Amino acid sequence: MSGKAIISDVKTFSCSNSWRNYYFLKITSQDGLSGWAEFDQNFGSPGVEAVIKQIGHRLVGQSAMNHEHIREDLRNVTRPGQGGVVGQALGALENALLDLKAKTLDVPCYTLLGGKIRDEIRVYWSHCVSYRTRTEHFSPPITDIEGVRQIAREVGERGFTGLKTNIFEYDDNDRITNWAPGFGSVFEPGRNVERHTRQNLRRHLETMREAAGPDIDILLDLNFNARTEGYIEILREIADLDIFWVELDTLDPEAMAMIRDKSAHPIAGLETLIGLQQFLPFFRAGAVDVAILDTPWNGVWQSMKIAAAAEAYDVNVACHNFYGHLCTMMNAHFCAAVPNLRIMETDIDRISWDKDIFTHEPEFKDGHLVMPDRPGWGTEPIEEALLDHPSVEMNMYNRVPVARLRS
Repeated sequence: MSGKAIISDVKTFSCSNSWRNYYFLKITSQDGLSGWAEFDQNFGSPGVEAVIKQIGHRLVGQSAMNHEHIREDLRNVTRPGQGGVVGQALGALENALLDLKAKTLDVPCYTLLGGKIRDEIRVYWSHCVSYRTRTEHFSPPITDIEGVRQIAREVGERGFTGLKTNIFEYDDNDRITNWAPGFGSVFEPGRNVERHTRQNLRRHLETMREAAGPDIDILLDLNFNARTEGYIEILREIADLDIFWVELDTLDPEAMAMIRDKSAHPIAGLETLIGLQQFLPFFRAGAVDVAILDTPWNGVWQSMKIAAAAEAYDVNVACHNFYGHLCTMMNAHFCAAVPNLRIMETDIDRISWDKDIFTHEPEFKDGHLVMPDRPGWGTEPIEEALLDHPSVEMNMYNRVPVARLRS
């Protein structure tokens, strides 16, 4: 068996996703099979592709059947810079190796993970409102409160049972803008959450609840957009509302545990962590009700280890998934196999050519993703189709700053 799936080539690809780029990794074996993974270098991670190109040659001549051996070799040669873009590059390589191994064995990837526990995975509609405020990319566009009502109604009409939204502010004409100082949409390094922001957020959530109805679960994502004080103030503002979970990011386990202790709602987070060692302090502190794992960043095999540690602390897991269809299926195989799953994130608003650049799209039925039994991840990019959508040069890292210092 070790003589199978001998790696002959490691190659990366990218194409436009209209407002950012998709990135893919292809590992080819001497048998003519290919393992694919999707990775990302838009979400605060410039340079993942460069790391892959620097270390990918070490895979050539090795067997994808021994993916744990390969990962340990790569950890050894990158140890001083572990985490960050290095960790994400290792995660991408691991995911492509899993796909290649599963295709060599002619089995779905979830078989490698212990087999599937569930045939269907409950999903929630992520970035509900925020994507459609990118009016040049998504339709129907949302510019005001009526658009918010419309998409909230649409969630249930299309058979989904949960949605996740973000922080928005409304002006005197009910037009909305996203409020995200943690990601630079406004320049406010203190990330202070003033009264008007809290009141606008409450209005936004009440508007979505009224339009969606009482049976749709509403999740709120605060990201890195506040500090401890601001998160606590937001939680006080919305304490009486019906919220499935409040998702937030902080790098301080004790601070997150204190926030959780003061919250009327379950707290989810940790999606930006890489490696079990980064997760453990949060588990020990009792910082989260749901640990969110980015399996493209960590690698699905490593993510199963993190999920097992979470289960030891009686914590459920979810996945961070706002990428392309390949990432959705990578996450789906993790969700199908992991025992302590809460729910799966997915983006329902898609760009028009998503259906053209992947061999298969995810299948949704009654608010659930239906697991396929195709070998590997069950979908892969179509190389020729990627050429029809060249990578965009203008991305999030060379936008004009939202504010400049006055001279």
